[in-house]
Amino acid sequence: MSDLKANQRPIEAITNARICRHGSLISSPIYFSNGIFVPPPAPDARTPHDVESIDFKDRLIAPAFIELQTNGCLGVHFTHYTDDKTYHENLERVSKYLVRSGVGSFYVTLPTVAAEVFKKILPRLKPRKHIGGAELLGAHCEGPWLNPSKKGAHDANLMRTPSQSPVEEVYGDIDSISAVKMVTLAPELDGSTQVIKTLTEEHGIKVSLGHSAADYNTGRTALKSGAVMMTHVFNAMNPLHHRTPGLAGLIASEESPFYSVIADGIHLHPATLAMAFRANPRNCILITDSVEMAGLPDGLYPGHAQIPHGQRKQGNKVTIEGTDTLIGSCSSMEECVNNLREWSGCSLAEAVQCATENIVNMMGLSDRGIIEVGRRADFVVLDETGQVLETWIGGKQVYGRE
Repeated sequence: MSDLKANQRPIEAITNARICRHGSLISSPIYFSNGIFVPPPAPDARTPHDVESIDFKDRLIAPAFIELQTNGCLGVHFTHYTDDKTYHENLERVSKYLVRSGVGSFYVTLPTVAAEVFKKILPRLKPRKHIGGAELLGAHCEGPWLNPSKKGAHDANLMRTPSQSPVEEVYGDIDSISAVKMVTLAPELDGSTQVIKTLTEEHGIKVSLGHSAADYNTGRTALKSGAVMMTHVFNAMNPLHHRTPGLAGLIASEESPFYSVIADGIHLHPATLAMAFRANPRNCILITDSVEMAGLPDGLYPGHAQIPHGQRKQGNKVTIEGTDTLIGSCSSMEECVNNLREWSGCSLAEAVQCATENIVNMMGLSDRGIIEVGRRADFVVLDETGQVLETWIGGKQVYGRE
């Protein structure tokens, strides 16, 4: 018994803090041990020195944010591959950068690229932990089954029709496909219903609708076939019209899909963002859709496998050189959470829910994303303005704002 007690890690108690849970704030001690939130210790079960209290001085504690859609940052684009060592070093560098804005885990987004690129990179994107950084949860493939008329910054020459390109032909063998956790596709394309069923029923992959000219009823059919989300709603899809609502009209439909929004003030007007959030706060998901210029100075940057054109960065806005075509954003999850709070009038806890709980509910994750017993002790410490002061991963602090 003495050896067991000697090796037993103490329970740590989060005290004097307000906890963001289910879109509200609660004030009660939270306990964690060995990187997991645990129940309060039973009375007299432990001596006082077995519980270490951490006083957070009435600050807000939220689940660590989850980045569902990022194409890269710090000059790293996830479609760039030279060798395993460099690629994994870049993933680790990104993971350490993300915790600075409160991100505890992330999905790598691969936009529309050639099949050989998917097959080369996907095996490198299986879930993995990074010491001192955010955890990689897998890949989000945004393509290649997208509508060329809604290509955005994607390369239309690399887009495919589902009926003519089976899943294995695009993503590779089962080893490659196992890294894929979400796919964005256009439901109006020939064969899309069968691909949705293959992805969801055979591989357990979540399907989202996006880069699409689909009408409202086509979207409903896709949701009934197994799709669960819409990607960056209002962007790269038909505009919401009072007679022809399109995919955007589904945010308040009886199918009640999840939907992601880019809350950077560039992709969506603040009023549009507020409308989207208010339509269904428990299904609204914040994404950055960040690109490799995030974290870099303004300027002109070269293209890559997805975009063979120059890329112009001005603040958080990135466009194809010489056009107004948006490539992605350079906003952080921290900024998106605070923009949603400011522009919609929601509480900070409600905004946090869109970057945490709503995502794990959509992805079917039960090990993180909510501060409750049994889940990972991944959390962020926020001040009243929503600024990230500290990030903790697995019960260990990995970032502190100086």
